[in-house]
Amino acid sequence: MASRLLWPAPGIARACARSTPRLTTPRATTLLTQRRSISAYGYEQAKALTFSEYGEPPSVLSLHGHSISPPHGDKMTIRFLASPINPADINQIQGVYPSKPTFTTDLGTPSPIAVAGNEGVAEVIALGDKAKSAGYKKGDWVFMKGPGFGTWRTHASATTSQVVKLDDAVRDGISALQAGTVSINPCTAYRMLVDFTTLQPGHWFIQNGANSGVGRAAIQLARKWGLRSINIIRAREDSAAEEKLKHELKELGADVVITDAELQSQGIRDQAKEWTNGGRDKIKLALNCVNGKAATAMAKLLSSEAHFVTYGAMSKQPLTIPASMLIFKDIHFHGFWVSRWADRNPEEKVKTVHDVLDMTRKGEFKDTPFDQIKWDYETKGEELIAKVKDTLEGYREGKGVFVFGKT
Repeated sequence: MASRLLWPAPGIARACARSTPRLTTPRATTLLTQRRSISAYGYEQAKALTFSEYGEPPSVLSLHGHSISPPHGDKMTIRFLASPINPADINQIQGVYPSKPTFTTDLGTPSPIAVAGNEGVAEVIALGDKAKSAGYKKGDWVFMKGPGFGTWRTHASATTSQVVKLDDAVRDGISALQAGTVSINPCTAYRMLVDFTTLQPGHWFIQNGANSGVGRAAIQLARKWGLRSINIIRAREDSAAEEKLKHELKELGADVVITDAELQSQGIRDQAKEWTNGGRDKIKLALNCVNGKAATAMAKLLSSEAHFVTYGAMSKQPLTIPASMLIFKDIHFHGFWVSRWADRNPEEKVKTVHDVLDMTRKGEFKDTPFDQIKWDYETKGEELIAKVKDTLEGYREGKGVFVFGKT
Protein backbone atom coordinates (compact mmCIF):
# COMPACT_ATOMS: atom_id res chain seq x y z
CA MET A 1 0.00 0.00 0.00
CA ALA A 2 1.34 3.42 -0.87
CA SER A 3 2.09 5.86 1.95
CA ARG A 4 -0.28 8.80 2.06
CA LEU A 5 -0.29 12.51 2.68
CA LEU A 6 -1.34 14.44 5.79
CA TRP A 7 -3.06 17.73 5.00
CA PRO A 8 -3.21 19.81 8.20
CA ALA A 9 -5.92 22.16 6.91
CA PRO A 10 -8.41 22.27 4.01
CA GLY A 11 -6.82 25.47 2.72
CA ILE A 12 -3.48 23.74 2.32
CA ALA A 13 -5.19 20.79 0.65
CA ARG A 14 -6.81 23.04 -1.94
CA ALA A 15 -3.55 24.81 -2.67
CA CYS A 16 -1.62 21.58 -3.16
CA ALA A 17 -4.39 20.05 -5.23
CA ARG A 18 -4.01 22.85 -7.77
CA SER A 19 -0.34 22.09 -8.39
CA THR A 20 2.69 20.74 -6.60
CA PRO A 21 5.60 23.13 -7.17
CA ARG A 22 9.17 21.97 -7.44
CA LEU A 23 10.58 21.67 -3.91
CA THR A 24 14.18 22.77 -3.85
CA THR A 25 14.87 23.96 -0.31
CA PRO A 26 15.93 21.55 2.47
CA ARG A 27 12.94 22.64 4.58
CA ALA A 28 10.51 21.97 1.74
CA THR A 29 12.08 18.57 1.02
CA THR A 30 11.83 17.61 4.71
CA LEU A 31 8.21 18.74 4.85
CA LEU A 32 7.30 16.68 1.77
CA THR A 33 9.04 13.60 3.19
CA GLN A 34 7.07 13.97 6.42
CA ARG A 35 3.81 14.41 4.55
CA ARG A 36 4.34 11.20 2.59
CA SER A 37 4.34 9.10 5.76
CA ILE A 38 0.84 9.69 7.11
CA SER A 39 -2.65 10.59 5.90
CA ALA A 40 -5.74 12.14 7.39
CA TYR A 41 -7.79 13.43 4.48
CA GLY A 42 -7.21 10.76 1.82
CA TYR A 43 -5.15 12.87 -0.59
CA GLU A 44 -2.40 11.15 -2.54
CA GLN A 45 0.80 12.69 -3.80
CA ALA A 46 1.59 11.48 -7.33
CA LYS A 47 4.37 11.93 -9.85
CA ALA A 48 4.10 11.42 -13.59
CA LEU A 49 6.22 11.68 -16.72
CA THR A 50 4.32 14.24 -18.75
CA PHE A 51 4.59 16.38 -21.89
CA SER A 52 2.78 19.49 -23.07
CA GLU A 53 3.78 19.25 -26.72
CA TYR A 54 4.87 16.56 -29.15
CA GLY A 55 8.55 15.92 -29.79
CA GLU A 56 11.46 13.65 -28.98
CA PRO A 57 11.03 12.21 -25.45
CA PRO A 58 14.27 13.63 -23.95
CA SER A 59 13.23 17.13 -25.07
CA VAL A 60 9.57 17.19 -24.07
CA LEU A 61 9.22 14.87 -21.07
CA SER A 62 9.34 16.18 -17.50
CA LEU A 63 8.49 14.77 -14.07
CA HIS A 64 5.38 16.48 -12.70
CA GLY A 65 4.11 16.27 -9.14
CA HIS A 66 0.46 16.74 -8.21
CA SER A 67 -2.22 15.73 -5.71
CA ILE A 68 -5.14 13.34 -6.15
CA SER A 69 -8.29 14.04 -4.16
CA PRO A 70 -10.20 11.25 -2.39
CA PRO A 71 -12.30 9.16 -4.82
CA HIS A 72 -16.08 9.24 -4.89
CA GLY A 73 -18.81 7.69 -7.03
CA ASP A 74 -17.34 5.40 -9.67
CA LYS A 75 -13.82 6.75 -9.21
CA MET A 76 -10.87 4.96 -7.69
CA THR A 77 -7.30 5.86 -6.80
CA ILE A 78 -4.79 3.42 -8.21
CA ARG A 79 -1.08 2.93 -7.53
CA PHE A 80 0.95 1.67 -10.47
CA LEU A 81 3.07 -1.44 -10.00
CA ALA A 82 4.70 -1.92 -13.43
CA SER A 83 4.51 0.05 -16.69
CA PRO A 84 6.54 -0.89 -19.80
CA ILE A 85 8.10 1.36 -22.42
CA ASN A 86 6.69 0.25 -25.77
CA PRO A 87 7.60 1.59 -29.23
CA ALA A 88 4.04 2.91 -29.57
CA ASP A 89 4.57 5.00 -26.43
CA ILE A 90 7.56 6.70 -28.02
CA ASN A 91 5.65 7.29 -31.26
CA GLN A 92 2.77 8.77 -29.29
CA ILE A 93 5.08 11.27 -27.57
CA GLN A 94 6.52 12.15 -30.98
CA GLY A 95 2.99 12.80 -32.25
CA VAL A 96 3.14 10.24 -35.06
CA TYR A 97 0.91 7.54 -33.53
CA PRO A 98 -2.77 7.38 -34.51
CA SER A 99 -3.89 7.00 -30.90
CA LYS A 100 -3.51 10.36 -29.17
CA PRO A 101 -2.81 10.96 -25.47
CA THR A 102 -5.23 12.77 -23.18
CA PHE A 103 -4.17 16.38 -22.63
CA THR A 104 -5.75 17.82 -19.48
CA THR A 105 -5.42 20.47 -16.78
CA ASP A 106 -6.73 18.05 -14.15
CA LEU A 107 -3.19 17.53 -12.86
CA GLY A 108 -2.98 21.08 -11.55
CA THR A 109 -1.33 22.88 -14.46
CA PRO A 110 -2.55 26.06 -16.16
CA SER A 111 -1.98 24.54 -19.60
CA PRO A 112 -2.95 21.00 -20.67
CA ILE A 113 -0.40 18.21 -20.26
CA ALA A 114 -0.53 14.48 -21.02
CA VAL A 115 0.89 11.53 -19.11
CA ALA A 116 2.99 9.22 -21.27
CA GLY A 117 2.62 5.43 -21.48
CA ASN A 118 -0.25 3.16 -22.51
CA GLU A 119 0.28 -0.16 -20.74
CA GLY A 120 0.69 -1.21 -17.15
CA VAL A 121 -0.87 -2.77 -14.08
CA ALA A 122 -1.99 -0.89 -10.98
CA GLU A 123 -3.38 -1.65 -7.53
CA VAL A 124 -6.60 -0.12 -6.24
CA ILE A 125 -5.86 1.74 -3.01
CA ALA A 126 -9.07 3.75 -2.53
CA LEU A 127 -12.48 3.80 -4.19
CA GLY A 128 -15.89 5.44 -4.17
CA ASP A 129 -19.20 3.81 -3.35
CA LYS A 130 -20.24 3.14 -6.96
CA ALA A 131 -16.87 1.56 -7.69
CA LYS A 132 -17.38 -0.73 -4.70
CA SER A 133 -20.85 -1.61 -5.94
CA ALA A 134 -19.34 -2.46 -9.34
CA GLY A 135 -17.31 -5.21 -7.66
CA TYR A 136 -14.00 -3.48 -7.03
CA LYS A 137 -12.16 -3.52 -3.72
CA LYS A 138 -8.89 -2.31 -2.26
CA GLY A 139 -6.00 -4.47 -3.37
CA ASP A 140 -7.49 -5.36 -6.77
CA TRP A 141 -5.15 -5.26 -9.76
CA VAL A 142 -6.35 -3.46 -12.87
CA PHE A 143 -5.01 -2.68 -16.33
CA MET A 144 -6.15 0.04 -18.73
CA LYS A 145 -9.08 -0.70 -21.03
CA GLY A 146 -7.63 1.37 -23.88
CA PRO A 147 -4.70 3.59 -24.90
CA GLY A 148 -4.27 7.24 -23.99
CA PHE A 149 -4.80 6.92 -20.23
CA GLY A 150 -1.15 7.53 -19.30
CA THR A 151 0.65 4.84 -17.30
CA TRP A 152 4.09 6.31 -16.64
CA ARG A 153 3.09 7.59 -13.21
CA THR A 154 3.03 6.54 -9.60
CA HIS A 155 -0.69 7.08 -8.95
CA ALA A 156 -3.80 8.04 -10.88
CA SER A 157 -7.50 8.66 -10.52
CA ALA A 158 -9.56 6.35 -12.74
CA THR A 159 -13.18 5.39 -13.26
CA THR A 160 -14.53 1.87 -13.55
CA SER A 161 -15.06 2.45 -17.28
CA GLN A 162 -11.33 3.05 -17.81
CA VAL A 163 -9.96 -0.13 -16.26
CA VAL A 164 -10.30 -3.91 -16.39
CA LYS A 165 -9.95 -5.93 -13.21
CA LEU A 166 -7.76 -8.99 -12.99
CA ASP A 167 -9.73 -11.42 -10.84
CA ASP A 168 -7.91 -12.94 -7.89
CA ALA A 169 -7.88 -16.38 -9.53
CA VAL A 170 -6.33 -14.90 -12.69
CA ARG A 171 -3.50 -13.09 -10.89
CA ASP A 172 -2.69 -16.06 -8.66
CA GLY A 173 0.99 -16.90 -9.20
CA ILE A 174 1.46 -13.91 -11.55
CA SER A 175 3.94 -11.12 -10.82
CA ALA A 176 3.18 -7.45 -11.36
CA LEU A 177 5.83 -7.42 -14.09
CA GLN A 178 4.01 -10.20 -15.96
CA ALA A 179 0.56 -8.64 -15.51
CA GLY A 180 1.83 -5.21 -16.54
CA THR A 181 3.19 -6.38 -19.88
CA VAL A 182 0.51 -8.81 -21.06
CA SER A 183 -2.11 -6.59 -22.66
CA ILE A 184 -0.28 -5.37 -25.79
CA ASN A 185 2.54 -7.54 -27.18
CA PRO A 186 1.24 -11.02 -26.24
CA CYS A 187 -2.29 -10.06 -27.26
CA THR A 188 -1.03 -8.76 -30.61
CA ALA A 189 0.78 -12.03 -31.35
CA TYR A 190 -2.16 -14.13 -30.16
CA ARG A 191 -4.77 -12.42 -32.31
CA MET A 192 -2.65 -12.33 -35.47
CA LEU A 193 -2.05 -16.07 -35.23
CA VAL A 194 -5.74 -16.91 -34.85
CA ASP A 195 -7.77 -14.19 -36.57
CA PHE A 196 -6.54 -14.07 -40.18
CA THR A 197 -6.33 -17.69 -41.28
CA THR A 198 -6.83 -21.13 -39.80
CA LEU A 199 -3.53 -22.64 -38.76
CA GLN A 200 -3.48 -26.28 -37.75
CA PRO A 201 -0.67 -28.12 -35.91
CA GLY A 202 2.23 -28.51 -38.33
CA HIS A 203 1.38 -25.40 -40.37
CA TRP A 204 4.08 -22.78 -40.91
CA PHE A 205 4.21 -19.02 -40.46
CA ILE A 206 7.05 -16.55 -40.99
CA GLN A 207 7.76 -13.33 -39.09
CA ASN A 208 10.28 -10.53 -38.88
CA GLY A 209 11.06 -8.66 -35.67
CA ALA A 210 11.34 -12.10 -34.07
CA ASN A 211 13.30 -10.76 -31.10
CA SER A 212 10.62 -8.21 -30.23
CA GLY A 213 8.02 -8.72 -27.54
CA VAL A 214 5.44 -9.66 -30.18
CA GLY A 215 7.92 -11.94 -31.96
CA ARG A 216 8.86 -13.83 -28.80
CA ALA A 217 5.21 -14.18 -27.86
CA ALA A 218 4.36 -15.57 -31.33
CA ILE A 219 7.17 -18.15 -31.06
CA GLN A 220 5.91 -19.39 -27.71
CA LEU A 221 2.24 -19.46 -28.71
CA ALA A 222 3.20 -21.39 -31.84
CA ARG A 223 5.06 -23.96 -29.78
CA LYS A 224 2.04 -24.32 -27.49
CA TRP A 225 -0.32 -24.79 -30.44
CA GLY A 226 1.94 -27.05 -32.51
CA LEU A 227 2.72 -24.49 -35.23
CA ARG A 228 6.09 -24.13 -36.94
CA SER A 229 7.88 -20.85 -37.51
CA ILE A 230 10.56 -19.13 -39.60
CA ASN A 231 11.91 -16.17 -37.65
CA ILE A 232 13.88 -13.21 -38.98
CA ILE A 233 16.14 -11.01 -36.86
CA ARG A 234 18.40 -8.08 -37.72
CA ALA A 235 21.99 -9.04 -38.54
CA ARG A 236 24.52 -8.18 -35.83
CA GLU A 237 28.09 -7.03 -36.34
CA ASP A 238 29.00 -9.26 -33.41
CA SER A 239 28.60 -12.79 -34.84
CA ALA A 240 28.80 -14.38 -31.40
CA ALA A 241 25.92 -12.22 -30.15
CA GLU A 242 23.95 -13.10 -33.28
CA GLU A 243 24.41 -16.82 -32.74
CA LYS A 244 23.52 -16.44 -29.06
CA LEU A 245 20.26 -14.74 -29.99
CA LYS A 246 19.42 -17.41 -32.57
CA HIS A 247 20.00 -20.10 -29.95
CA GLU A 248 17.86 -18.21 -27.42
CA LEU A 249 14.91 -17.98 -29.80
CA LYS A 250 15.21 -21.66 -30.69
CA GLU A 251 15.12 -22.45 -26.97
CA LEU A 252 11.80 -20.60 -26.86
CA GLY A 253 10.45 -22.82 -29.64
CA ALA A 254 11.52 -21.25 -32.94
CA ASP A 255 12.06 -23.82 -35.71
CA VAL A 256 14.20 -21.62 -37.98
CA VAL A 257 15.99 -18.35 -37.17
CA ILE A 258 17.74 -16.34 -39.90
CA THR A 259 18.91 -12.74 -40.30
CA ASP A 260 17.41 -10.17 -42.66
CA ALA A 261 20.62 -10.43 -44.70
CA GLU A 262 20.21 -14.19 -45.02
CA LEU A 263 16.57 -13.70 -46.00
CA GLN A 264 17.63 -11.55 -48.96
CA SER A 265 20.49 -13.79 -50.08
CA GLN A 266 20.46 -16.03 -53.15
CA GLY A 267 19.20 -19.52 -52.55
CA ILE A 268 16.75 -18.58 -49.80
CA ARG A 269 13.83 -20.18 -51.68
CA ASP A 270 15.68 -23.47 -51.91
CA GLN A 271 16.38 -23.30 -48.20
CA ALA A 272 12.73 -22.60 -47.48
CA LYS A 273 11.81 -25.72 -49.45
CA GLU A 274 14.20 -27.77 -47.31
CA TRP A 275 12.59 -26.45 -44.14
CA THR A 276 9.05 -27.12 -45.35
CA ASN A 277 9.27 -30.72 -46.57
CA GLY A 278 10.28 -29.85 -50.12
CA GLY A 279 7.73 -27.06 -50.23
CA ARG A 280 4.83 -29.44 -49.62
CA ASP A 281 4.13 -27.84 -46.24
CA LYS A 282 2.69 -24.41 -46.91
CA ILE A 283 3.75 -21.13 -45.32
CA LYS A 284 0.30 -19.69 -44.78
CA LEU A 285 0.91 -16.57 -42.70
CA ALA A 286 3.46 -13.73 -42.39
CA LEU A 287 3.72 -11.24 -39.52
CA ASN A 288 5.45 -7.98 -40.44
CA CYS A 289 6.60 -5.13 -38.21
CA VAL A 290 9.55 -3.92 -40.31
CA ASN A 291 8.53 -3.08 -43.92
CA GLY A 292 11.07 -2.24 -46.63
CA LYS A 293 12.88 -4.70 -48.89
CA ALA A 294 13.22 -7.35 -46.19
CA ALA A 295 9.44 -7.48 -45.76
CA THR A 296 8.95 -7.91 -49.51
CA ALA A 297 11.52 -10.73 -49.47
CA MET A 298 9.58 -12.39 -46.66
CA ALA A 299 6.33 -12.14 -48.64
CA LYS A 300 7.96 -13.95 -51.58
CA LEU A 301 8.31 -17.08 -49.44
CA LEU A 302 4.58 -17.32 -48.80
CA SER A 303 2.40 -19.97 -50.39
CA SER A 304 -0.46 -19.02 -52.69
CA GLU A 305 -3.52 -17.60 -50.91
CA ALA A 306 -1.50 -16.93 -47.75
CA HIS A 307 -2.08 -13.94 -45.48
CA PHE A 308 0.43 -11.16 -44.82
CA VAL A 309 -0.30 -9.11 -41.67
CA THR A 310 1.46 -5.81 -40.96
CA TYR A 311 1.39 -4.46 -37.40
CA GLY A 312 4.38 -2.10 -37.37
CA ALA A 313 6.88 -0.19 -39.48
CA MET A 314 10.16 -0.21 -37.57
CA SER A 315 12.28 0.59 -40.63
CA LYS A 316 10.10 3.65 -41.41
CA GLN A 317 10.11 2.46 -45.02
CA PRO A 318 7.05 1.72 -47.20
CA LEU A 319 5.79 -1.77 -47.87
CA THR A 320 6.15 -2.53 -51.57
CA ILE A 321 3.83 -5.21 -52.91
CA PRO A 322 4.62 -6.72 -56.35
CA ALA A 323 1.49 -7.00 -58.46
CA SER A 324 2.23 -10.68 -59.13
CA MET A 325 1.61 -11.48 -55.46
CA LEU A 326 -1.87 -10.04 -55.73
CA ILE A 327 -2.76 -11.33 -59.19
CA PHE A 328 -1.15 -14.74 -59.47
CA LYS A 329 -0.49 -15.85 -55.88
CA ASP A 330 -3.62 -14.19 -54.45
CA ILE A 331 -1.83 -13.24 -51.24
CA HIS A 332 -4.05 -11.29 -48.86
CA PHE A 333 -2.50 -8.24 -47.20
CA HIS A 334 -3.90 -6.94 -43.90
CA GLY A 335 -3.13 -4.40 -41.22
CA PHE A 336 -3.58 -5.06 -37.52
CA TRP A 337 -3.74 -2.59 -34.64
CA VAL A 338 -4.36 -4.23 -31.28
CA SER A 339 -5.86 -1.05 -29.75
CA ARG A 340 -8.61 -0.90 -32.37
CA TRP A 341 -9.21 -4.65 -32.05
CA ALA A 342 -9.50 -4.37 -28.25
CA ASP A 343 -11.92 -1.45 -28.52
CA ARG A 344 -14.16 -3.52 -30.81
CA ASN A 345 -13.77 -6.77 -28.88
CA PRO A 346 -13.47 -5.95 -25.15
CA GLU A 347 -14.63 -9.36 -23.96
CA GLU A 348 -12.23 -11.17 -26.29
CA LYS A 349 -9.44 -8.91 -25.02
CA VAL A 350 -10.06 -10.05 -21.46
CA LYS A 351 -10.23 -13.71 -22.53
CA THR A 352 -6.96 -13.37 -24.43
CA VAL A 353 -5.21 -11.79 -21.43
CA HIS A 354 -6.54 -14.54 -19.17
CA ASP A 355 -5.37 -17.24 -21.58
CA VAL A 356 -1.83 -15.85 -21.79
CA LEU A 357 -1.59 -15.43 -18.02
CA ASP A 358 -2.80 -19.01 -17.56
CA MET A 359 -0.01 -20.20 -19.85
CA THR A 360 2.44 -18.05 -17.87
CA ARG A 361 1.28 -19.56 -14.59
CA LYS A 362 1.80 -23.07 -16.00
CA GLY A 363 5.30 -22.23 -17.24
CA GLU A 364 4.25 -22.47 -20.90
CA PHE A 365 4.91 -18.80 -21.61
CA LYS A 366 8.13 -17.08 -20.54
CA ASP A 367 8.71 -13.42 -19.84
CA THR A 368 10.38 -11.20 -22.40
CA PRO A 369 13.84 -10.12 -21.13
CA PHE A 370 13.26 -7.00 -19.04
CA ASP A 371 15.34 -4.01 -18.07
CA GLN A 372 13.68 -3.14 -14.78
CA ILE A 373 13.73 0.60 -14.11
CA LYS A 374 13.23 1.26 -10.43
CA TRP A 375 10.87 4.16 -9.67
CA ASP A 376 10.59 5.23 -6.03
CA TYR A 377 9.26 8.49 -4.67
CA GLU A 378 12.75 9.99 -4.53
CA THR A 379 13.75 8.89 -8.06
CA LYS A 380 14.80 11.89 -10.14
CA GLY A 381 13.07 12.79 -13.36
CA GLU A 382 16.39 12.92 -15.21
CA GLU A 383 17.02 9.26 -14.38
CA LEU A 384 13.64 8.15 -15.70
CA ILE A 385 13.87 10.24 -18.87
CA ALA A 386 17.38 8.89 -19.53
CA LYS A 387 15.95 5.36 -19.47
CA VAL A 388 13.28 6.35 -21.98
CA LYS A 389 16.02 7.83 -24.17
CA ASP A 390 17.92 4.54 -23.99
CA THR A 391 15.04 2.77 -25.74
CA LEU A 392 15.70 4.90 -28.83
CA GLU A 393 19.31 3.90 -29.17
CA GLY A 394 20.80 0.64 -30.41
CA TYR A 395 20.23 -2.90 -29.20
CA ARG A 396 18.91 -3.48 -25.69
CA GLU A 397 19.25 -6.40 -23.33
CA GLY A 398 15.55 -6.26 -22.54
CA LYS A 399 12.33 -4.25 -22.67
CA GLY A 400 12.40 -1.25 -20.38
CA VAL A 401 9.77 -1.46 -17.65
CA PHE A 402 9.14 1.02 -14.85
CA VAL A 403 8.84 -1.01 -11.65
CA PHE A 404 7.39 1.04 -8.81
CA GLY A 405 8.63 0.67 -5.26
CA LYS A 406 7.80 3.00 -2.37
CA THR A 407 5.91 5.76 -4.14
